[in-house]
Amino acid sequence: MWDFDLSDLKELLPQIERLYEKKARLETSRPLPNSALNRIREDLTLEWTYNSNSIEGNTLSLKETQMVLQEGITVKGKSLREHFEAYNHEKAIDYLHTLVNKDYILRSIDILSLHGLVLRSIEDDYAGRLRNGGVRIVGANFTPPNANKVSDLLDQLITFVNDNPLGLNDILLSSIFHHKLVWIHPFFDGNGRTVRLAMNLLLMRKGFPPAIILKNDRKKYYEALNQANKGKYHKLCLLMLQALERSLNIYINALPGNDYGDYEPISNIVSEPDVPYGQEYVSLLARQGKIDAYKEGRDWLTTKAAVQSYIKTRKRKR
Repeated sequence: MWDFDLSDLKELLPQIERLYEKKARLETSRPLPNSALNRIREDLTLEWTYNSNSIEGNTLSLKETQMVLQEGITVKGKSLREHFEAYNHEKAIDYLHTLVNKDYILRSIDILSLHGLVLRSIEDDYAGRLRNGGVRIVGANFTPPNANKVSDLLDQLITFVNDNPLGLNDILLSSIFHHKLVWIHPFFDGNGRTVRLAMNLLLMRKGFPPAIILKNDRKKYYEALNQANKGKYHKLCLLMLQALERSLNIYINALPGNDYGDYEPISNIVSEPDVPYGQEYVSLLARQGKIDAYKEGRDWLTTKAAVQSYIKTRKRKR
């Protein structure tokens, strides 16, 4: 279970280094006003809740999710379960924030508690409890392990994360944990939301913001998990890096004196006369993590400085 071939992740190292540089920049910058920090946290909580629930089939829109969470409004035509899913996920994030500190060590009770909050008032008989029966995942290329093995497998995974015998950096470690917890599938329901919460607990304890997988990347996300089931982690790790970079950029854009440049749609940047690439090629670079870029909805945003840096790197290699 804990044997990995991570040789295909070497090409991701430049992007990983870039993310650590951004995190260091945030840590050394003068503190943002509490009002700004609270607003970013509120916005990320909303986006995280909307996207994570949407991936699992919740039909509340982003605006409707905001109405439920911030205005306490019941949305006509939406099920009671969908309302509880939004409310519960926000409470699970609040609980996660109480756990986050630099000395945090992963515990099974915390994963169970997150799950208990996710399914509260939805499946109370199963909330916070490991499954005691078999499950199937429609569209997946694997069958989760027998229920009798779940407890031991979860303990082994937690030990692997806490001991980190491979010496993985925090981002890769959390990505592999993400996949393995999905593979164990410890609960009858609510696995995806709980896994993404627990994965972010590992990132946030190290000073990163949450990595939010977007609803629009749902198909790509499931394909990446299926690839990881075959021992190929490149797609999943790349998706996690892109999600994390988007959140880092949200904080960086709020910094006084931000010198990373203005992020704008790729179509705007390739129209500049000194950019020799077309939109399709620059979009490919963004998807591959080769330039500083992040996704908003279906659009990729980058900076002119990021494209120029890539051009200079190409010239040096020649």
